Amino acid sequence: RTTLGAASAALRKCPQVLVNVPLRDGCDGNGRTPAVARAVASARAALGDDGRVLVRASGTEPLLRIMVEAHAEDACRSWAERIAEEARRALGA
Repeated sequence: RTTLGAASAALRKCPQVLVNVPLRDGCDGNGRTPAVARAVASARAALGDDGRVLVRASGTEPLLRIMVEAHAEDACRSWAERIAEEARRALGA
């Protein structure tokens, strides 16, 4: 048996940044444009096993949701904003 304190000592906090990109009317917002895909691939390659990237359309609003997790908050914010900028350009937001 392990105590909660001992189990939680092994955990590392991982900052998460969420950026929502508004989509114009008529845009399906799936985020699968080549430019966005390249930005996501670059982020995933740069973060490697130290982070993750999720880009998806909101199920309730006309938004593209971009979430980046990494051990360094500045990396999270930087990659989330880069992907969001590509999405704004590609999706006309």
